[in-house]
Parts: sequence; structure tokens; C-alpha cells
Amino acid sequence: MTNIRYGHTSSVLKNGKVLVTGGYGINASLNSTELYDPSNGIWKTSSSMRNARVWHTESVLNDGNVLITGGINNNNTYLNTAELYDPIRGTWAMTANLNNRRFLHTASILFDGNVLVCGGSDIYSNRAEIYDPLLRIWTATGNMNDAREYHTASVLLDGKVLVTGGRGIYSSMPQINQYYSPVATPIGVDTPNNQSASNLLNSEGTVSSLYSNGIGQNSSELYDPSTGIWTLTGSMNTSRYAHSASVLANGKVLIAGGIYNDTLLNSAELYDPSTRIWTTTGSMHYERYDHKASVLKNGKILVTGGGIDKELYTAELYDPLTGTWTLTGNMNSARIWHSVSVLNDGRVLVAGGSNNTITHNTAELY
Repeated sequence: MTNIRYGHTSSVLKNGKVLVTGGYGINASLNSTELYDPSNGIWKTSSSMRNARVWHTESVLNDGNVLITGGINNNNTYLNTAELYDPIRGTWAMTANLNNRRFLHTASILFDGNVLVCGGSDIYSNRAEIYDPLLRIWTATGNMNDAREYHTASVLLDGKVLVTGGRGIYSSMPQINQYYSPVATPIGVDTPNNQSASNLLNSEGTVSSLYSNGIGQNSSELYDPSTGIWTLTGSMNTSRYAHSASVLANGKVLIAGGIYNDTLLNSAELYDPSTRIWTTTGSMHYERYDHKASVLKNGKILVTGGGIDKELYTAELYDPLTGTWTLTGNMNSARIWHSVSVLNDGRVLVAGGSNNTITHNTAELY
């Protein structure tokens, strides 16, 4: 990539290219964006966002435009701004502001094309809202039963959204979960610098604050888009935040890794929407947090990086048929806070991130 970055986002556009936006670079949040072309393996810069931001969300809308929401800017301010990227023109335009400032929130594309945003760090972090791409406005919807950040949100096969775990804004928050109705090939050159991930932002924006003053939650809730109502569903077996969630081909949801009470986790569990019951499944080989999980075309789940030590290099595969994990080839670079995109041809693009010492501009393919 042109810029070193971590805490950025990526998405596969309708034309098959990958758009990478924002993140944290050399002592600053970024507004820069880049496009990766899988046909030739080349990165090109695109126009910059109106706002620099890190730990935001990026969603490809049904019309092909890309919606960016929230995050933190260089003033350590939680953002309520949102903007749209037009892939045809390669330009950005502001759209209506969110009702609440957010980072470490989630954004989910619903079956009707609207976008559900929920949780994240502000005083109203149990609040949720809906973006209408046709009207380009935000409308508040039902509040979650519990406030949370660093959670996951998964659109189920029936169109409802499952929100799991996360961290309460205050360490005294009750535990909760929610439901809403190959070999690596390096690309580019790494750019070492003295910007450590531990030096990210000061005050409330520091990396250390991302993992402190909160306890992972184990509850889950169901959001029904037809009613706008959240309903508590079964609790996970293990409380966690900074974990991953993947919807399997059979409709179940795989939760893996994360943090609970300063303990890194390698445990995994499955949610069955038909019974609303959580069951444990095979544990990963390594404890991980802020890793990335990708659903491959063969139905297996690829987990990459995350953690604090040698697990940053590693990758492993979950087989839903056997409920077991198998180590696969290591990445060329150790990574946390990286981005992962499943390309149209089935390959997986990993870009950027940090190894807790330097920040990367490298990318690699699985």
C-alpha cells in the first residue's frame, strides 16, 4: 500500500477491486484511501475522505456506493459523521450525520438494503440507528438491552441480526449478548517506523484504553428489522470482546477468541438460531484478539493474526463439518488491527496492521 496503516477498513467493490480507507499511520489518523486491483496486484491511491478516522465502519451498499461511519479523528474526538464513496467517479461526499458519536461500533447491511449501526463508545452506546441509502437519512430504532462496544454483529439467514458480547462502557456493566430482528504471497514493501501501536492516541483514544476498564460480556440479543425490537437470546458460554463472528453456510454463527478480564481467549462456540442455544466447539491453537475471520468459498473459516506474540504470524482454519481447527501457512508479517478481504476469485487479501512494534504497508494473498 502507499500508506502504512492499522485500524483501517476494507471492502470488495462491485467491480472486484478492494477499497481501503483511513486507519492510523505515522502519528496521525488518516483520511487517505487506496484501491487494490486483483487483476494486476497493483495499489493505487484514490481520493481522500473528508474526515480522517480510525476504527470506523465501511459498508458496500446495494447501489455500489460505500458508506463510512464514525471512528476517531486526530483530535481524539468520537465522530458522528458519515460519508459516501462513489466507485465510478472515485469521489467522496458527506451524507447525513449519525444521531450519535461512535467508534468500535458495528454496521450491518440488512436484507432491505438499509444499514443498521449499533453500539460503540458514546454515552448512548446501547442505541441503534438505521441508514436509508435512498433517502440518505438516519432514523433511530429500538435500543439494545445493554450498552456495548467491541462487540460483533452478524446478519442471519432469516434477516435478523445477532449481536454478541462486547465490553460495557463501565466495568460494572452486566454481562451480555444480543441478536438484531493455500500459501501467502507478499505484495509491496513494508515500511518500518517508530510509531508503535501502543502510542496510538492519548486520553480516551489510547490503545491501552481499548482493552482496559471493561469486562467482556456474554449475553446476546436478537434484532428484528420488521419490528425494530431487540430481544435477549441465549448467553455465550464465555464472556468476551474483541472477538470474531462468522455466519456459517448452515446458518449457525461461529464466535472465536477475544478478551475477558485481561485474559486472551482461544475458545470458540456456536450459536444455533433455530434453538437459540450456544454450544462450545473446538478451540483455536492460539489465543487471539483483534484477529480477523473470513468465510471461504469452501465453507471453512480462515482466522489470521491478532494477539501479542507468535500468534500474530499464524493462521488457522475451522472446519464446520468436524468442529476442529487446523493450522495453515503463516503470514509473511505479524499482524493485528489489519484488514482482510475475500476476493471474487476466492483468494484472501490481508493488508496493513501492526506487529506491536511497527506499522505495515505490506499486503499478502492467501
